[in-house]
Amino acid sequence: MTVIKSVAGLGMAGALGGVLAAAVVVPAVGGAGIATRTAASTLIDLPPAPREEPLSQLTTLLDKNGKRFAQFYEANRTTVPLSRVAPVMRRAIVAIEDARFYEHAGLDFKGTLRAIIANTQAGGIKQGGSSLTQQLVKNILVENAESEKEREAARAPNIARKITELRLALAMEEKYRKDDILERYLNIAYFGAGAYGVEAAARRFFSTTADKLTLAQAATLAGAVRLPYSTDPSLGRAQRARLRERRDTVLDRMAGLGMISQATATATKRAPLAIRLRPEPGGCAESAYPYFCLYVQRELLSNPVFGGTRAERQRRMARGGLVLKTTLDPVAQRAAERAIAARVSAADTEVAAEAMVEPGSGRIRALAASKKFGRNAGDRDNGPHTTFNLAADVRHGGGMGFQAGSTFKVFTLATALKQGWRFDQGFKTPGMFVPSEGYKNCAGKPVNAPTTKIYNASGEGKGGPHSLSTGTWKSVNIFYMMLERRVGLCNVVETARSLGVARADGAPLREVPTFTLGVNEMDPLTVAGAFAAFAARGRYCRPVAIVEIVDREGLRTRVPPSCEQALERDVADAVNHILSGVFSQGTMKGQSIGRPAAGKTGTNNGYTSAWFAGYTPDLAAAVSLGDIRGSYRYPLRGVEIGGQSYGQVQGASLPGPIWVASMEAALRDTRPTSFVHPDMSRFGGGHTPGLAEALAAEKRAEQREASHRRHFRKLRDNYRQYYRWLSRRHRPDH
Repeated sequence: MTVIKSVAGLGMAGALGGVLAAAVVVPAVGGAGIATRTAASTLIDLPPAPREEPLSQLTTLLDKNGKRFAQFYEANRTTVPLSRVAPVMRRAIVAIEDARFYEHAGLDFKGTLRAIIANTQAGGIKQGGSSLTQQLVKNILVENAESEKEREAARAPNIARKITELRLALAMEEKYRKDDILERYLNIAYFGAGAYGVEAAARRFFSTTADKLTLAQAATLAGAVRLPYSTDPSLGRAQRARLRERRDTVLDRMAGLGMISQATATATKRAPLAIRLRPEPGGCAESAYPYFCLYVQRELLSNPVFGGTRAERQRRMARGGLVLKTTLDPVAQRAAERAIAARVSAADTEVAAEAMVEPGSGRIRALAASKKFGRNAGDRDNGPHTTFNLAADVRHGGGMGFQAGSTFKVFTLATALKQGWRFDQGFKTPGMFVPSEGYKNCAGKPVNAPTTKIYNASGEGKGGPHSLSTGTWKSVNIFYMMLERRVGLCNVVETARSLGVARADGAPLREVPTFTLGVNEMDPLTVAGAFAAFAARGRYCRPVAIVEIVDREGLRTRVPPSCEQALERDVADAVNHILSGVFSQGTMKGQSIGRPAAGKTGTNNGYTSAWFAGYTPDLAAAVSLGDIRGSYRYPLRGVEIGGQSYGQVQGASLPGPIWVASMEAALRDTRPTSFVHPDMSRFGGGHTPGLAEALAAEKRAEQREASHRRHFRKLRDNYRQYYRWLSRRHRPDH
């Protein structure tokens, strides 16, 4: 339909229509003939209808069982077809915004005539008069804007913008049916209280859906569109009073147009607003599992799998409307949260964090921390909350991480086994070691540290002869410094890199002699992902949080795991064999999860941080602990954590118990799986000079200590018996 025909269809002459159109869009032109010609060229030679980007909607996150646990969005909107909007809502919005919507072709001349008078008197755009289609065009231009400048231009109260808006509205009328235009308008309009579109507004204002709106509710929402901020019912009584006035105006208008009777309007106006505000859907901060939600959000922004450029990924996330099936396991998540909360208080400056990863797939099962996610009162740095994703790296919202300590010894262990070392092969170690020679980084540059003195950490082994097995079980620093030099620093670094090791802050790994002692700052997820590769017999899988994306059209896209064989299976089996001994003969002796497990404690010199990382064939996890104010300034010595005092915190004293408790609960319904037995013809045996004698002497010392303990207990029991006997003898007779 042409504009001239539509004008005639409204009972107005083409020339008169041109004059009216010219008056609203080019009021500065004096002659009617010139105005008519200008309007004709302006309103007949139409541009294409405006480009319509998909409207911003909620993105929903589902756990591995398909249950929603979070959402994030740029606009709280859920689009619905017109068939899912109550007919009374459609009539109400047309009545108040554009009563002749189904009669005109995009330009309402009566409304325009009213605007002409006001605009001529004001010397600019003072009054609307815009048709519903024109309002839709304005909203589309605002929605499509990619900068604040573009948004301001789309809202600018000037003649040029009105001309553009009108021409695009006429183009839309030629492209779409009236019901299509109404559907688009109802989905794009802002109703207030953070609700975009009629479906979100129905839920937000009345805790219902758009297809179930009553007359009173429909009139209320229709009245809110014109003044969404001053009628926002979530802001207070004054706004609700104005909203009620607008509702009543809509009801009167509907009665005046014959859509409802005056009696119905009067009766409905007597009713209260009956607002039943549903809380605005929260983002990650409101999720039951905020750290996992934040990780997913950052993954969408940073991973090229979800868009070639960051700008493209940002646009996709802003548009939303996605359903993301994630890897989150609520059982594992709760297990991690409870194990941490039982031992570390949210108010403590010492923070614990844990990540759980499924071996063989890289699926992240849990991300937990001792602090609650969010800001502290008064925006204080220290308190029970944090905005850092403590279990993840900086790229995923985390902090700078903590030095990983002795957990890094496993990369030196794996490198030695790759090079043919055997379980019982080793050498004698001194009580102090200076890495003055023999260390080169991967650029071939010497990185010796002749002024550095290395000691064995208290409680983590002593000097003397050690093999791969005993040096690992007792976590002997000097043994591992010397082993690293023998197998090659760069080889150890390359082993770590092949298992996904990267610093939490994104900086290059520090390739220095103390690499094997965990001098690099790490996050629990990266460490858990690396240890999961040992559980998967050398198959490293990049940690993944999203397994499937369903777009707004229902198209499903699977996100496959990204895995590679980083270590020979036999080498990984050998690593598992030695690390299993950490529980039976090493630093975690006496702590068990009741099924085959392997792991490594991590305690830093100076007690700046403490770790435990371990795994079963079914699940891997890493726990870190350090002071959020700065691990060097506030080491883990003489501290009170979770109401318990610690002289110093080691990997086995707090991170270890958290790991044990969380893994027990997370795997409660999983049948135990055993590790593959190592190839003893390749890795068994070996010789360490003096080790047999040292172990025999150690055993005798343990036996003497056990004998002393038994003797002490016997003396204590005898004393108690004597005290009870003495108490009875001196008890007065009654």
